[in-house]
Amino acid sequence: MNHFDLVIIGTGSGNSIPGPELEHLSIAIVEDNLFGGTCLNVGCIPTKMFVHPAELADAARHGRSLGVSSHLDAVDWPGIRDRVFGRIDAIEAAGRAYRESPECQNITVFAGHGRFISHKRLTISMHDGGTQVITGERFVLAAGSHAVVPEIAGLTSGAVPFHTSDTIMRIDRLPDNIAILGGGFIAAEFAHIFSSFGVAVTQLVRGPAMLRQLDGDLSEQFTREAASRYEVLLETTLEGVTSSSGDGRSGVVLEVKGPNGPGTIEAELLLVATGRRPNSDALGMAAAGVEVHGDGRVRVDDYQRTSVEGIFALGDLSSAHQLKHVANHEARVVKHNLLHPDEMMTADHRFIPAAVFADPQIASVGLTEEQVIEAQRPYAVKVQKYADIAAGWAREDTVHFLKVLADPTTGLLLGAHVIGPEAATVIQPLIHAMSFGQRALDVARGQYWIHPALSELVENALLGLPEPTEQ
Repeated sequence: MNHFDLVIIGTGSGNSIPGPELEHLSIAIVEDNLFGGTCLNVGCIPTKMFVHPAELADAARHGRSLGVSSHLDAVDWPGIRDRVFGRIDAIEAAGRAYRESPECQNITVFAGHGRFISHKRLTISMHDGGTQVITGERFVLAAGSHAVVPEIAGLTSGAVPFHTSDTIMRIDRLPDNIAILGGGFIAAEFAHIFSSFGVAVTQLVRGPAMLRQLDGDLSEQFTREAASRYEVLLETTLEGVTSSSGDGRSGVVLEVKGPNGPGTIEAELLLVATGRRPNSDALGMAAAGVEVHGDGRVRVDDYQRTSVEGIFALGDLSSAHQLKHVANHEARVVKHNLLHPDEMMTADHRFIPAAVFADPQIASVGLTEEQVIEAQRPYAVKVQKYADIAAGWAREDTVHFLKVLADPTTGLLLGAHVIGPEAATVIQPLIHAMSFGQRALDVARGQYWIHPALSELVENALLGLPEPTEQ
């Protein structure tokens, strides 16, 4: 049996922890899947590498109102796919090779599935067919999450072929049509990608709107625009799935129930995009004594410590925010706390931004208006339209906006929500202001804003807030 000073399970953000500062420790890295985790291999990076060519393919739609007529000739899906994964797969392989190389002499990589069998004792079912048992003085659990497949007839039995975000980007060719199950950000981004490439999209959304975790005004606007691009079936549930075939092609038949009653939908491909769940159920948390929330998240404190002394957790495995920048922050916190057990730092989860890279693009940070109202907090709100700044005029953008919420007493921002061009970039000064405790009007008046850039959206929104009563 091998004993290590530190055992890290998962090579997403967890793989950033080993470095020169920890060379004095014997470290085990356990990885059951691809090096680099969800973000690198099946998440944010490859999806955005598909989103950009999708934007180019969809450019003709936005040009019409500007007097530019153009058309899309063809989409080389295999070429796009191979460009994306030619790069991604090489990075994954290089990451694994580096950790297994003589440059990392204090690190042992175990390629296999690790599961706790008792307190700080892990059995690893190796990919080569063997079994290893290791123990550790300290552990970092960074095993990520997996795509959720709902309990629906035909899906859970494996009788019907379908895709998740883990597999859809590697298909051999574009289908003529696709059905997408889900109303969250994963579903929204893939619907954008496929519709931009000329695929007929039907999206099944259980609720009355898409992206319902967002501020209500953004959710409503996004739903309206998505429904103008492709078929969006709201308040519709999937009751069952069967296989179909015709013209030499296989497909699926979806049995659905919506506002108009039951019906069927035929599609060439089905993408199940109903979220992701932490991988805690595969790690044997009970055997380790590690407490888990009801939704599968490993319970951690402000220092990223679990209920067991010497075991930390981070990222999708423990966080309610399944975002790479959150996992990276938590990895830095864990690394500091491993190095400085007597001077630990806490994770800062106050102002976590998120973005949806669809069309329109969305970005959000802080409280929504609904959350402010529910908390019965006084607030001031300003909605700044793209149409009212020069960069919006250039785009003939008449529907998109930035919404800011502020405390009327202190002038500090409570939340910011953008829907429109470059939203994920536009929002950054507001994240900065919230993180550093800057008053909204001070941010607006205390610096130059480039004219006529999109950033003027932020300037004008902040200037539209009232003077704080507390000076």
